[in-house]
Amino acid sequence: MTTTQTGPLQQSMLNLEGRRALVTGGGTGIGAAIAVALAEAGADVAFTYLSHPGEEVAEQIRALGRRVYAAPLDATQPDEVTRVVADAAAALGGPIDLLVNNAGGLVARASLADMSVEHWHTVMDLNLTSAFLVTQAVVRQIPDGGRIVNISSQAGRNGGGAGASVYAASKAGMHGLTLTWAKESATAASPSTPSRRGSSPTPRSTRRSPRRPTKRRRSPALRSSGPASPAR
Repeated sequence: MTTTQTGPLQQSMLNLEGRRALVTGGGTGIGAAIAVALAEAGADVAFTYLSHPGEEVAEQIRALGRRVYAAPLDATQPDEVTRVVADAAAALGGPIDLLVNNAGGLVARASLADMSVEHWHTVMDLNLTSAFLVTQAVVRQIPDGGRIVNISSQAGRNGGGAGASVYAASKAGMHGLTLTWAKESATAASPSTPSRRGSSPTPRSTRRSPRRPTKRRRSPALRSSGPASPAR
């Protein structure tokens, strides 16, 4: 699955007619852009949100003539994940066959000396446990030809900036999960693709460092299109 940074998915050769997609953290930023782009390519789309309500994104998808299901979700809670995945499949008319694990975020910076155990678990759960729970729920019902895409970060490879050690560790963990899941699914229906993103301009980062230039390194496996920001 390949997209470009220069335009919507509908401008590529990708045709997702008849597909049912689920995007976590789809209320804003990267997740919202992915959700809308998938709809532009022909998919019916379910997406979850937590701190960013997604009605505007849902309206964009409806305007494209696609079915849409939007639901609040704390993706670190197993029972909630199971319920929302089932409800999404019911709303879209069949099992999810395209999952994009996008929910996650830095939360806050904390040095090794000052970091609390609570902060460690919060970031790990948000970025890594959530992907495990949602993927497990989806892979148990995904049909032949299904796909799983994991949104990672360049911080998982270069350690990120000061105070981002747990975030970097969680994204490195995402890369490891992706590689293992791809091996497990070699004869099944759900190969996993890591999408690594470099520094992306976000409302939070722009406020913090308005003059700081950002760079974006594209992965050959998947290139995300549209605005980028952490999503929950």
